[in-house]
Amino acid sequence: MSKVEIKQIIKPLPTSDGAGVKLKRSIGIKPNYFDPFLMLDEFGSNNKDDFIAGFPAHPHRGIETVTYMLQGEFEHKDSTGARGRMKSGDVQWMKTGSGIIHSEMPATSSGKLHGFQLWINMPSRMKMNKPDYIYIDSDEIKIHKDNEKKVKVIAGKYKNTEGPIKKHNLKPIYLDIELKKDKEFIFELPLTHNSFIYLIDGEIEVGKKKHDKVKNSTLILLTKGENLRVSALTQAKFLLVSGNPIGEKIARGGPFVMNTKSEILEAINDYNNGTFVK
Repeated sequence: MSKVEIKQIIKPLPTSDGAGVKLKRSIGIKPNYFDPFLMLDEFGSNNKDDFIAGFPAHPHRGIETVTYMLQGEFEHKDSTGARGRMKSGDVQWMKTGSGIIHSEMPATSSGKLHGFQLWINMPSRMKMNKPDYIYIDSDEIKIHKDNEKKVKVIAGKYKNTEGPIKKHNLKPIYLDIELKKDKEFIFELPLTHNSFIYLIDGEIEVGKKKHDKVKNSTLILLTKGENLRVSALTQAKFLLVSGNPIGEKIARGGPFVMNTKSEILEAINDYNNGTFVK
C-alpha cells in the first residue's frame, strides 16, 4: 500500500471578500486550482468589525460551495426563495449549477465567528444543472470517538461512521479530526483522489518523511497514495478533504467557473441582463 506524504506546505494569505470580511485564503491563490478544489477560505475573528458586513447578494455558476461553521451563526438567503440560519457545527453544501444569487450575513454581532468555505468544481455536464442544496444540522453529523481522537464525518466514511453526503459524483471525503497529543490518525485514502489537510490548531507531522514544521492555520497538500498517517505533536485539530479530480479545463470569472471564456462571458451577460437565474 503506497504511503501518503506531504507534497506542499502553504501558509494562507490574509485577504478579504464580500463586503470586507477578513479571511485566510489558501487554495485559490497558490495553488490556483487543486482539482477538483477551487478555493479554500478560513474566516474567524472575535472582532465583529472583521466580519459584520458579511457577504451581500452575489451570483455563482458552475461550482459547489461547502460552508462549515465551527462557531457563530450565518443567515442565508437566495434567489430560489430559500433561507436559513447556519449555527455552530452546521454544514451547507450548495450546488450552484446554472446560477444562483445568494447572500450570507452574520446573524450575530458579538462573540466569535469561525468557519470555512470550500469551492468545488463541477464537471461540464453538470454546470448548467438546476441549483440544489443540502443543509446539514450539526446533530445530523455522526462522530467517531475513542480515547485518542474524535472524527466528525461530513462526507465519506471513517471506520463504521458514515457522513450524510452520499452518492456524490466526486466521491468526496470531508472529515473534522481532533487528535490528542502523541497519538496517530491513520486513514486509507482512494488512490485516485487529490487530498489535503488543513491544520486549524496545534502541531502535526504527516507521513514518514521529514518535513518543515506544520503548526496552526496551514494548508498541507498531500501526494496521491493510500496510507495516510498523521501524528499529533500537540493536541491538534484539522480537516481532511479529498475528492476525485475532474480533469477538465477551467475558465474563471470571479464567482463563475466554467470550461471556456465564452461561457464566462455568457454568465456575465446573463447576470447583467437579468436572465441569470434560470
